[in-house]
Parts: sequence; C-alpha cells; structure tokens
Amino acid sequence: MSFQLFGLPVSRGVAIGRAVLVASSRVDVAHYFVSPDRVESEIDRLRSARNAVAHELSTLQRDLPAEAPAELSALLDVHLMLLRDETLTGATKQWIRDRHYNAEWALSAQLEVLARQFDEMEDEYLRERKADLEQVVERLLRAMARGPADSFAPAPGVQARDFAGEDPLVLVANDIAPADMLQFKRSVFTGFVTDVGGKTSHTAIVARSMDIPAVVGAREASRIIRQDDWIVIDGDAGIVIVDPSSIVLEEYRFRQRQSALSRERLSRLRHTPAVTLDGERVELLANIELPADAVAALDAGAVGVGLFRTEFLFMNRGGELPGEDEQFEAYRTVVETMKGMPVTIRTVDIGADKPLDRMSANELRHEHALNPALGLRAIRWSLSEPGMFRQQLRAILRASAYGKVRLLIPMVAHLSEVRLTLEALARARVQLTEAGKAFSNVEVGAMIEVPAAALVLPSFLRYFDFVSIGTNDLIQYTLAIDRADEAVAHLYDPWHPAVLRLLSQTIAQSRAVGKGVCICGEVAGDPAFTELLLGMGLRSFSMHPSQIASIKQTVLRTDARRWAAQVERVLGADEPESHCAGLAMEMCPPPKLAA
Repeated sequence: MSFQLFGLPVSRGVAIGRAVLVASSRVDVAHYFVSPDRVESEIDRLRSARNAVAHELSTLQRDLPAEAPAELSALLDVHLMLLRDETLTGATKQWIRDRHYNAEWALSAQLEVLARQFDEMEDEYLRERKADLEQVVERLLRAMARGPADSFAPAPGVQARDFAGEDPLVLVANDIAPADMLQFKRSVFTGFVTDVGGKTSHTAIVARSMDIPAVVGAREASRIIRQDDWIVIDGDAGIVIVDPSSIVLEEYRFRQRQSALSRERLSRLRHTPAVTLDGERVELLANIELPADAVAALDAGAVGVGLFRTEFLFMNRGGELPGEDEQFEAYRTVVETMKGMPVTIRTVDIGADKPLDRMSANELRHEHALNPALGLRAIRWSLSEPGMFRQQLRAILRASAYGKVRLLIPMVAHLSEVRLTLEALARARVQLTEAGKAFSNVEVGAMIEVPAAALVLPSFLRYFDFVSIGTNDLIQYTLAIDRADEAVAHLYDPWHPAVLRLLSQTIAQSRAVGKGVCICGEVAGDPAFTELLLGMGLRSFSMHPSQIASIKQTVLRTDARRWAAQVERVLGADEPESHCAGLAMEMCPPPKLAA
C-alpha cells in the first residue's frame, strides 16, 4: 500500500529506485561493495565468524557451573540455534552474492529483515527472541572485526555499478557517516533518505555535491521502509513516496526526463566565461574532496579549486594517518590536473561530524558527550598535533613546486592561533630547505566561519593574503543552531539579517584592503543568493562542480551595479529572502528568443 513520508528537501531532483537499508547497530559496521573476485572470500569471512562464535557459545555452555540456572543453558541453546539457522547466515550469503555487500553490511541488512518479522509475530515469547537475534549478530560482527585488518578492507575503487542489476537503488538509513559517504560517493545510488539531519548536515552536503536527490530528517524512514521497497524521492518537496502507484511513477519519471533536459542545456555553458551584464568577471571555482574530483572540476568549467577538503584523505584508514609523501602525491596530482589554475588546499578539518578512526576513546567520548561543534576541531586539533600538522604543511608546500597553491586555515578565531599557524609554516619551510626539497611561495588564507573572526577581520587581514567564507559553519555559530539536528533545522536560516550583514561586512572589508575574498560554503552554490552576493562585491565563488553551470547562468544574467544599489535595502528588510526574490523578478532580463 502506497504511503508518504515527509522530511527536509536538501538536494533537488527526483530519484526512483529500490530501497537499500543501512541498518543502525550498536556495533560500528563498515559499508562497502566487494568486487566479484572477492565474493567467496567475503563469504569465508562470514563462515569463519560463525564458527568462531559457535565455538565461544559452546565453550560457555560447557563451562557453566553446576549451580547455574537451567534457563542460562537454554538461552545459549537458542543463540546456537539462531547462529546455525539458514534464514540468518544463508540469506546473508545471498546479500553478498547478489548485491556485493561486504559481510558486515550483508549481516546487518538481514538482521533488519528478520527483526521486522519478529516484530510482526503475535506470540509475545517469539517477539522477544528478537533481542537474542540482535545479540547473536553483534557477536558475529565483533568476531569479524577481530580478524586481520587487510582481510576486510574495501578494495580501492570498487563500485556498485556492475553489481546492482537492472533496478536503480536508493539508500535509506538512520544517518550516513562521513566515512560511509566517502564509500558511496561514486556508487550506484541515485538518491538518499535519512531519518535525521539538517539542510547542511554532512549527508545533505555530499548529496548535493553528487547532484543526486536527497531527503533528510524523515524521522522513522529507516524503520518503516523495507529492503527492496520501490520508493520515489522528491528532493524538491522533501517527500518520500513508498510503493507508488503506476500513475505516480509515470508522473515522476516525466519530471526526471525534464530535469535531464535542463541539465543538458546548462552543460553548454561549460566553457563560457563567467561575466556579468555590466562586464564584471567572476571566478567560479570547485570544491573537491579527493584527488580524482579534480577531473570533474575541469569538466564542469571550473577555473581552479577553491576548496580541497583534505580531511577525506585521513578517513577510512583503520586509524593510520597518511604520511607526508602520500599526502604530497595527492596534492601534486590535483595541482597538475588543474594545469596551472589555482588550487586552494585547506588543512585538515577534523572533529565535530568528522572524527578520525584514530581518535582516542577519551576524545570520542568527549566529542559525543559535549557539543562537538564547539570542541577540539579544525585548526585547534591541528595545533594540538604539531607533528601531524607540520607533515601536512610540508606536503602542501612541496606540491606548490608544481603549480599555484594557496593554503587555507579552517576555523580561525584567535590571533594566537594565527601566530602559531604561521610559526608552524615557517618551521616547515626551514625543514624542507634543510632537506633540499623544492617548494614555492604560497598565499595563506583564513576561513571565516566563526562570528568572532568576522568581527575582528581587519586584525586578521594584516596576517593573511585572502579569506574564504565558510557559510555552513558561520550560519551555525551565528544562529546557535546545530546544522545536523533535524529538531532545530527549521531555524537554520542563511537569509537571517545577521548572517547577511556578516557576509556583506566581510566582503567589503576584504576588498577595501585589496585582499581576495571567496565564499566556499553551500550559499556559494545556491542561485538564489548569487545576485545579492554579486551586489555585495563578491567576485569569487567556490562550489561543487555540479553546481557551477547553474551559478554561471545566473552570473551571465546579472547586472552587478544595479544589485549593488539594492544591497542595503535587502539587508534592512524584515524578510530579506522574499525582498530579494522580488527584486530578482524586477531586474531579471527577459530570456532571448531563439532565431
């Protein structure tokens, strides 16, 4: 029976496909696809884990003291029976063979299927056996985690495209961790649905960067939707339709075709220079997360990389950080791919929603117990790890010998952090000189994402060559809104007058002293803001490559001088968004008719 779920629309478009559930678990579960030649070895891992757990349970049962209650032995019998039941392990093998899930993912997927069956049982005793099933699965997951690390690491470059069959797939989860998003980034999934999250949660940002529809904050979606249900994700309205009728399906397929035609028309602007109607040249740069993304940046017509998020090089590594040489090769690859165009490399922004595998238990406990957004993250974390920080700085400096590199420091709030960072950079230069390794001059910039930094910007500009405004965090900190919390997501407002004034002030003060200023947060890729930002004087935008064409189209239709005369009216309006939309309707030139 068809029904609808409602959440937050965070990435536009329509996705239609079969649901793939990533079940939440008390044990961390890796999610990745295995190549065909690793399917049998993945099944062997499952078999070995089952044998190990069976041995553990049998040993426990054998060693029970004589005075132990009989119920305890009976409980172990139940666990052994569940462990040997083909509806658990046999079906798990099918997930591995058919969908090419790794063993942990396959096991958690089958647990989700069986748990729902238990929930629907009328007999109370049988319903309560679900807890026993969960305990058995957790034992299996822990047994697999104890195996040699290289026996279950995902093979590099493995994707789902070849394994999915003919049906498109959409991902449904309570939440999707950044590490998992990295695995799914180029996979077969055509859309995402999560129970939690806000418009600038990590899942939302990555979905937009992948240019695929997504709905977050859909509450009970991962509990209500079943494996392989047909669902429609309406990323424009924030609606998820489960088991849609044939009429509804046809309507949404028509919308998909229309979207594809629109994207095709926009792609024709790829090599057109971004120049406003009044002749102002605008720099449209790309945000990237991995070296391979630089190719997509070039294909989209980016004139450089405005933000290379290096923390993704540090993830999914089982606790091992990349060394200097490995980082250098990654940075050099991007610099050479961009063929002389500027590459802005941000130092690692770890913490908050992106903890490292190697963080200590105490650090992780601190991150979860307190507000992680206000904790040890970004430049604070780097300065607390001076050895790691100097390694990264040396690697970035070495890459500068191969092209134009700019260094970006995240979450700067104190002049003491500025001085310590510049001292670390100076030491890195000395170390490279002594080692005889080549490097070039790099411009150094600060990310303005804390209101304190925006308010004392003139002091910072004495030390930095440019600034880049990270709107995602700037909005979060200005409005005291956790951007990943769906309970307050409706209060996250990039149009808030306080946010707009900080943006306008930062742009004006930077331009007044001849320092470059760019916006690299989600606002940069939203066409609703483009005209106003151009009016404020912004001439450099950095966004995901998929967003460049639509922003360029808006730039080409905008008269920046006319908008500059309207900025104060927008900033003074009670409802800046609606006021700005009204001005856009007034000033937008009529489209030219084809000859």
